[in-house]
Amino acid sequence: ALTKRVYERALEGEMTHHLGYPPKAREGRNSGNSRNGKTSKTVKTGAEDVNLSIPRDRNGEFEPHLVKKHQRRLPGFDAKVLALYARGLTTRDIQGHLEEMYDSDVSPALISAVTDAVLEEVTAWQSRPLEAVYPIVYLDAIHLKMRHSGQVKNQDVYLALGINPEGYKELLGLWIGEHEGAKFWLNVLTQLKNRGVHDILIACVDGLTGFPDAIETAYPKAQVQLCLVHMVRNSLKYVSLERAQGGGVSFDALSRLKTIDPCRRAC
Repeated sequence: ALTKRVYERALEGEMTHHLGYPPKAREGRNSGNSRNGKTSKTVKTGAEDVNLSIPRDRNGEFEPHLVKKHQRRLPGFDAKVLALYARGLTTRDIQGHLEEMYDSDVSPALISAVTDAVLEEVTAWQSRPLEAVYPIVYLDAIHLKMRHSGQVKNQDVYLALGINPEGYKELLGLWIGEHEGAKFWLNVLTQLKNRGVHDILIACVDGLTGFPDAIETAYPKAQVQLCLVHMVRNSLKYVSLERAQGGGVSFDALSRLKTIDPCRRAC
């Protein structure tokens, strides 16, 4: 959904640049050309097929740059699209990401128009209202190669992924922070609360010191569950290399046992 929204807003920005005026603007009256609906097109990104609505102009002169005519594949853009939605990027960072997604021959004016359109979409997504209750929220980090503060580098992007009451996954937000810590996560949780999340039943987290305190401050009734993936990684520090590589200990099986005695016998 994020990929679709970014591409469609970028294409709307291209159309605004092509016509010289935004949608429903007075400048478009008697200008000799105008918007003329949209056409549907399915393109394949790195992870999925995305159905896009491509804007058209009445004179048939509009030639999209981001998704060219007859183009059906858009490889390598998934990480760039995801990075655009992270809180902490400057307008210049976002513009830099968009420049990398376009050919080098496009004009600065076109990039500026596209940046304005995409920035409006990103801001709306970052501040959109959320559900009042999420049964589960996962708080973790992913690693992306992205532009931040004028430099392209490997960057930790922190995320909140919720399971809503209907059982569907929902990406609640993305954040960029130089140092992951309890204070940082308290700020993230406070932002979620300000966007309407009144209660989290289970917060699934890694073993960061101070994390439970941060969650308790924002959501005192939430149960804190240590992520099994992080627990397994941390447990490997206490297992010999031979046993870890040889499968002598099945952490997946151990995690499913309900009492301590079977765990002791297995180890």
